Amino acid sequence: MEAVSVEREIGGRTLKIETGKIAKQASASVIVTYGETTILATVVTSNPRPGIDFFPMTVDYREKIYAAGKFPGGFFKREGRPTNKEILTARMIDRPVRPLFHEAFKNEVLIQVMVLSTDQENDPDILAMVGASAVLNLAEVPFTTPLGAVRIGYVDDKYVVNPTESEMEFSTMEMVVAGHQTAVNMIEVGAGELSEDVIADGVALAAENIKIVAEMIAELTKKCGKPVTWEPPEAKGDLIGSVRHHAEARIREARKIVGKQDRKAATKEIWNETVEKFSPSEDAEYTPDEVKGALDEVTGEIVRDMILKDDMRSDGRAPGDLREIICEVGVLPRVHGSALFTRGETQALVVTTLGTSRDEQIVDGLTEEFSKKFNLHYNFPPFCVGEVRRVGAVSRREIGHGALAEKSLERVLPSPDDFPYTTRLSSEIMESNGSSSMASVCGGTLALMDAGVPIRQPVAGISIGMVHEKDNYKLLVDILGEEDHFGDMDFKVAGTQRGITGVQLDLKMSGITDKQIRETLAMAKEIRLKILRTMLDTIRRPRPEISEYAPRILTIKINPEKIGKVIGPGGKGIKGIEATTGAKVDIENDGTIHVSSINAEAAQRAREMIEAVTEEVKIDKIYSGRVTSVKDFGAFIEVVPGQDGLCHVSELSDGYVKQVSDVCAIGDELRVKVIAIDNQGRIKLSRKAVLIEESGGGNGQDSDD
Repeated sequence: MEAVSVEREIGGRTLKIETGKIAKQASASVIVTYGETTILATVVTSNPRPGIDFFPMTVDYREKIYAAGKFPGGFFKREGRPTNKEILTARMIDRPVRPLFHEAFKNEVLIQVMVLSTDQENDPDILAMVGASAVLNLAEVPFTTPLGAVRIGYVDDKYVVNPTESEMEFSTMEMVVAGHQTAVNMIEVGAGELSEDVIADGVALAAENIKIVAEMIAELTKKCGKPVTWEPPEAKGDLIGSVRHHAEARIREARKIVGKQDRKAATKEIWNETVEKFSPSEDAEYTPDEVKGALDEVTGEIVRDMILKDDMRSDGRAPGDLREIICEVGVLPRVHGSALFTRGETQALVVTTLGTSRDEQIVDGLTEEFSKKFNLHYNFPPFCVGEVRRVGAVSRREIGHGALAEKSLERVLPSPDDFPYTTRLSSEIMESNGSSSMASVCGGTLALMDAGVPIRQPVAGISIGMVHEKDNYKLLVDILGEEDHFGDMDFKVAGTQRGITGVQLDLKMSGITDKQIRETLAMAKEIRLKILRTMLDTIRRPRPEISEYAPRILTIKINPEKIGKVIGPGGKGIKGIEATTGAKVDIENDGTIHVSSINAEAAQRAREMIEAVTEEVKIDKIYSGRVTSVKDFGAFIEVVPGQDGLCHVSELSDGYVKQVSDVCAIGDELRVKVIAIDNQGRIKLSRKAVLIEESGGGNGQDSDD
C-alpha cells in the first residue's frame, strides 16, 4: 500500500494525516503532524470474547520522552507507568469515540497512540484525538463518523485556535472540544471565571474547525478506508417484547421508590424473578446475560418515558429540582481544614492539608520540568455505592474526576506571593448517587475556607443531564447515577458567582446543538448560585487564621547575592539555623526565603537569624557588635554576622585613649554607630558617637576625617 495523506491549515499551521507508511500490520495506522509535533495512532481489533456483555475498548496514550530529546527521569531511565497527563488524554480520546459505536458491537478494540516528536509548542493530545478518529474510520470496524478535535484559548479577550504552549501562558481559558460534521459530543474546559456566552461562543468556534478536521478524515477514508463487514447479530425472538410484557408494570412502580437502596432492592427482586422465568436452565432459549440485557433496555425505556411524558424522576423530583444540600465544616479535629458536603445521596468528605515548598509535586514530561503547588486527589471506595469489589490502585476514573475538580478550583487560589503554602485537597467519596466530582468541588471550596486559604471566590458545581427522543428533550438538574446510565448527557459545570471555572461534557447520543449548550449553561448558572448561597450560609469567608496544626510560613526577600551567606560553606549556615530553631528554611534563586515551622516562635527566631546574616549595614544606625580583632590603630567589630567595621582608636571613647586594649578586648560587646561606608564597602564605626548621644551631648557623628 502506498502512503496516502491529506492536509489542511488550521490555526495558522498545517495539519497532516498520513497512512500506509509505517505500522502496516495494525488494522489501521496513521501519522499525524502539526508543526513539528508528530504522533502515531494505531488500532487493532479482535473477535469478541464469549459471553461478554460490554464493549471492551482500550485506549492507551503514551508520551515517549525521546520525542522531546530528553532522558526519562528515575533510576531505570525509561518510561514507566502512564502519567496523569497520559491517562487524562486517553480518557479524552475514549469519551467522544465510545458513544458512536453500534451498541451491539462487542469486538475487542485497542487504540494505541505514541508521541514520536514534539516541538513543545503544539500539544500532542489534540493530534492523538484526531489520529484515533482517523484509524477507526480506516479500519474494518462499525465506526463511520469522522471525529475532529481542537483546542481553543482566550488571550486578551480573543479566541485562539490550537494555541501554542507560549500562548496558553496568557490564556484565561483552555477548552478542548471534539465532535463531527453536525455537532460536538465532548467538551473539556478550565477557565478563569468566564461568562456562559464566552464559553458557548468558544464551543461554536471549535465546531467550525472540527468540521475541517472531519472533512480531512472523510477524504482519507474515501481514498483508502477498508469496507466494514460487521453486521449486528440477529435477535433471538422477541425477548425484549416478552420481558417488557412480563415486567414493565412492576418495574415502573419500583422506579417510583424514592430511596436509592430501597429502589435498587425492589428492582433487583424483579430482575431475579424475570431472569429465572426466561432462563431457568442452561439449555434455555435465552442466557441470563441476554435476559439482563433486555431488562436493562426495558428499565431504560421506563426511566426515559417517565421523565419525558410525566416529568417524574426516579426519586420523585421534577426535572429542574435540586436535592437537599447539607454543608458542614471543621468536621475533623486535627487536620488543617475539612468539610462534609452532602447533596441528596451524594456525599464528599474533603480535607485540606497545607505544606511548604518541599511538599510541591515535581512533574516531569515532554515539557520543561515544573512544580505544582496545588493538587486535588479524588478517591471512590467501593462502599460509597454499596458494592464489593477489589481495592487496588487509583483508577483512571478517579484521576479524571480529581483533575476536573482541581481544574475548577485552581483559578481561584491565591498567588504564591500572597499565600506561599503548598495545598492538597483529598476528596473521599462517602456516598455516590450522581456527580461526586461536582460534590468534590463544593466540598473543596468549603475545606479551603475552613483551612484559612484566602481563595478569591467560592466555587460550586452541578451536573445537568438530558433525556431526548427525536426533537423532544428535557434537561435534568442534579442527575442521579441511573439517570446518567439511562440518559443521554452528563454536562458538569463549575464556577463562581462571576463565571465558569470548569466544564466537562460527556454524551451517549451523537451530539449536542448550540441551543442545547446555551440552555444547559444558563440552567447550571442558576443552580450554581443557589448552591453557593447554601454553602455561604455555613461559612461566609475563609477563616482569618490557618489551623494551629498547620506550619507557619514566614517569607523574607533578600539580595540574591547574599544567598551564599545564608547557606554558608557546605550548607553550614542554613543547617545551623534549622538545628538551632527547629524551623525549615527553603531558598529560591530570586532571593525569596520561606521559613516554616509548626511553632510560630521558632519560625520568627529563624527569620531574625536570617535577617541578621543578610542585613544591609546602614549609616547612622547603632549596632551592638562583638570585637573580633584588636590593632594598634583601632578595633574591628562585627556589627552584623559576617560584616566587620573599623572603630578607629580616636572613635573608641569620648575621652583620650592611649591604647586600644585599655578600652576593649577580643570578644567584648560594644555599642557602635556606623558613621561612614566607603565606595569599597568598608565600614567606619564610632563608639564615641554613641557615648555622646546617650549622654545627651550631641548627635555623635564626629569622626577622624
